[in-house]
Amino acid sequence: MKRKALILIIICFNFSLFAQEQTVGLLSYKENQIFDGYTLFFPRAQSSVYLINNCGEVVHSWEDNDIYIPNNSVYLLENGNLVKCKKRPLGDSIGKGGGGVFVEILSWDNELLWSYELNTEQERLHHDVSIMPNGNILMISWEKKTKEEAIENGRDPESMGYGELHPDYIFEISPESNEVVWEWHAWDHLIQDFDSTKLNYGNVANHPELIDLNYIENQGANDWDWLHVNSIDYNADLDQIILSVPYFNELWIIDHSTSAEEAASHSGGNSGMGGDLLYRVGNPQAYRRGDSSDQTLFFPHDAHWINEFVDTGDSISTEILAFNNQVPAGYSKMEKFETPWNSITQSYDLVDSIYEPRQFANSITHPDTFSFYSSGQSSVQLLPNENILTCSGTHGYIVELSPENEIVWEYEIPFKAGNRVDQGTILEARENVIFRAFKYPADYVGFENRDLSPKGFIELNPNEDYCERLVNVEHVEVIEFKVFPNPTANVITVEWSGRSEAAIKVFDIYGRLLVSKAGKGNSEKLDLSGFNQGIYVVNVNNESSVMLSLN
Repeated sequence: MKRKALILIIICFNFSLFAQEQTVGLLSYKENQIFDGYTLFFPRAQSSVYLINNCGEVVHSWEDNDIYIPNNSVYLLENGNLVKCKKRPLGDSIGKGGGGVFVEILSWDNELLWSYELNTEQERLHHDVSIMPNGNILMISWEKKTKEEAIENGRDPESMGYGELHPDYIFEISPESNEVVWEWHAWDHLIQDFDSTKLNYGNVANHPELIDLNYIENQGANDWDWLHVNSIDYNADLDQIILSVPYFNELWIIDHSTSAEEAASHSGGNSGMGGDLLYRVGNPQAYRRGDSSDQTLFFPHDAHWINEFVDTGDSISTEILAFNNQVPAGYSKMEKFETPWNSITQSYDLVDSIYEPRQFANSITHPDTFSFYSSGQSSVQLLPNENILTCSGTHGYIVELSPENEIVWEYEIPFKAGNRVDQGTILEARENVIFRAFKYPADYVGFENRDLSPKGFIELNPNEDYCERLVNVEHVEVIEFKVFPNPTANVITVEWSGRSEAAIKVFDIYGRLLVSKAGKGNSEKLDLSGFNQGIYVVNVNNESSVMLSLN
């Protein structure tokens, strides 16, 4: 019986030596396959933004007054400045998930350089921003419409249980002048077939470029937040904007080449369509075409063109990535697809009255598919080495996948309700939410002449050598070794083959490390004369172990 117990001890040592109780922070790391860079995130319910290295160590942070919490997005600019969206957790006239108040620009040293605030009884910032090449910033805002306005424009009165409606609009602001230089309002591009005596009456199916004012399948009649746009991205080559619209289960693309006046109309701009939708994908039912089998997006997040840090050659990027949150089978996945952009006609082609693709051919799933699910938040990023970085927002779980769909890096946000937690803490869903995670290359120009040395861990009581042990295990060669004499009274010799160095460790049966020595050559003597009689475990290179009897 004793021998069986000792064998079990050795098995446990070999399995857990480099994965002891690691539940938060860095979970796994394959140095030879991971992309070399730094990951930026802004955990919910607290005030600091963090930049970590691949070992999960903080290399930089931007702290704030505790009264402020994330309004989701953060971006690191090429000059090292940070763009941050934040809010105060107070009662607001317009209140809904993702609601914000401020957009700030901070220096690398956390000096406030610029701030913009929008949170009134009529309008409120929310969710995301997009920084343009000219330094201007695209923002998302709700705008309040009264029940009377909504009904006059063709809304079904039975769908006005809340008494008002808050559609989205997009505006471009210049931080230099603080002026709004361009704007687009969803309210200018409506259609409805409910009431022929009201505005915007027409055949919905004949106008996919317009937005059905009475489409409410995903949010219900009592919700004033009609669209809930949760991400925005700008393509400078196309001069277009993509929006994620989860309450329609769609992604929309609009023309930015218009003037503000043209954006409010149905003509003008490169497309000749003014501010009407150039493209929409994910749910043809939203424009009365197709059926449920044609729906491919389910409450999507983080829609963007694949062009940042990824070499697209001389071609214009027309490929899209998006996080597909609520797949009916019960998991989340990431979608990568080519849009049907026609550069000659400056339009997106329809096939059989539906925008392609009807099905996504390049869906990306977590290796443990059904364990990866986030009802909201979340992000996906294609890295320059073709790895995928994605995060399950409601679980605070960030993972990097190789092109072969192998996990090469995992990190669990070490917060619970905004408070740092100890290593070993088991977290539940929604206790460590993040909106997005984004990885910047190690040679990113914004890091030039910046101090990126490790400055500790976010989690309390961290396993400080965990990353080093993971790296050592990845690099170790499986070697044969022997320990003699065994049993012994005091001195043992450890011999190994296959390499000239070995990491030798001796543990007691309770897992306590007693000896750690770097062996040279192909053998090493250890004097154990000061130890009590009993059973010990000798381990070489964190790989293999043998029992040792000391008498």
